[in-house]
Amino acid sequence: MDSIEPAADGPRRAHGCGQPWHPSNELLLALIRRRLLESPLTFRGFRKDAMRRTRARSTHAPVARRRRLVKKLAEMKVEALLVTAPANVRYLSGFTGEDSALLVGQRWAVLLTDGRFATQVQRECPALEVHIRRGAMAQAVSVVLRGRRVRRLGLEAEHATLEFREKLAEVIGGKKLVATHGLVTELRCRKDESEIATIVRAVRIAERAFLGLTASGAKAFVGRGEAAVAGELEYRMRQLGAEGASFPTIVAAGANAALPHYWPGGRAIRKGQPVLIDWGARFAGYCSDLTRVVFTGRIPPQVGRIYEVALAAQKAGIAAIRAGRALKAVDAAARNLIVEAGFGEQFGHGLGHGIGLEIHEAPAVSWRSTDRLAAGEVVTVEPGIYLPGVGGVRIEDDVLVQAGGGRLLSSLTKELGQMVLS
Repeated sequence: MDSIEPAADGPRRAHGCGQPWHPSNELLLALIRRRLLESPLTFRGFRKDAMRRTRARSTHAPVARRRRLVKKLAEMKVEALLVTAPANVRYLSGFTGEDSALLVGQRWAVLLTDGRFATQVQRECPALEVHIRRGAMAQAVSVVLRGRRVRRLGLEAEHATLEFREKLAEVIGGKKLVATHGLVTELRCRKDESEIATIVRAVRIAERAFLGLTASGAKAFVGRGEAAVAGELEYRMRQLGAEGASFPTIVAAGANAALPHYWPGGRAIRKGQPVLIDWGARFAGYCSDLTRVVFTGRIPPQVGRIYEVALAAQKAGIAAIRAGRALKAVDAAARNLIVEAGFGEQFGHGLGHGIGLEIHEAPAVSWRSTDRLAAGEVVTVEPGIYLPGVGGVRIEDDVLVQAGGGRLLSSLTKELGQMVLS
């Protein structure tokens, strides 16, 4: 799923369109049968086993993450941090409920939640101190801080509202509030082995759902509304064990694909229209993010040309990924090909973004970025070319950053000739 940013332009270059192909050939059909005819009971058993392993790790990983955070707080001379962003609370505690916060001190941590989650918090965070609040969050923070040596309290500036900050200042006495920026999100950038394995599982679910949708060819699309196709894809992901979609699925037919963040409508998809699908699964809290373009008939020459350019750009971007490389250099590796082909102005967003507990995380793979890739980050690579009134192409995969290069986590085909449905 793209993030919008401006781009440049350059001379034009043409590309071929490839030969039609449909997914009923023997190799892909065997793959579909093996994956889609797998016993639901077996898959559910796998999911339960995976969730048991996740819970077993849940009491250890958050502790280590909080220790790394405490070191950062000490450098800032801040005695405690009030964590309010839901994804950050989950990352540091393992708790998945809403309307909650986490206070992290030098040698202590307290989860603040309400009575709706009293049982849930015992299951998810058995070793964590919990405060069940009965009033406003600011007042609960004040109660927890009593008797603790906290003179400077950090707040997540990106998430805490001005109203909450004012209320908190009223009730915590002489303690100084210190705005912090990205302390926890920086920790979340680099994934550990269990996080990577969970993201891979989210990718596999998304892929299997897509294969299931496209197994019947063009008839899965033609005559159906975009929203109906999006709904079926999300249903299939849930059937395969996903908690839900990583974000509202995009299904954009024909000229609608020229809108990067199009919202699927009810108009029926017509025979011969290209269909852009941007989707992802959320599994055990972690997101996947993929985009493909399929063709329900003959490939329109103009769309075929930009598809080949976008695919070459994506391959160049993936090849450029390795730990230590400047993010803007990775963006440039893909963007330069699009600019040289004459479509620079039609590529108006960054090359990619991090994924994890949220669908858009740091780092931003963009020509504006000043940081470098680090081992353990998982990023999308998704160049796009959008022609108003004609259509658009975006091709997206998820890539793990490693010292020696990028490891492609997704495996769906994307060669132009293989995207034509019979």
